[in-house]
Amino acid sequence: MSTTAIVMMVVAMLVIWGGLALAILNLTRSAETPTSREVHRDL
Repeated sequence: MSTTAIVMMVVAMLVIWGGLALAILNLTRSAETPTSREVHRDL
């Protein structure tokens, strides 16, 4: 692979894995367990 392709691959991997890490961090930071009324409100 060329250098440009490797750089683009690394950038894409950082964006994807970074987004996943931020999503997990956001979930753990605001991990409030919903009550049973909140879970079944749309049913």
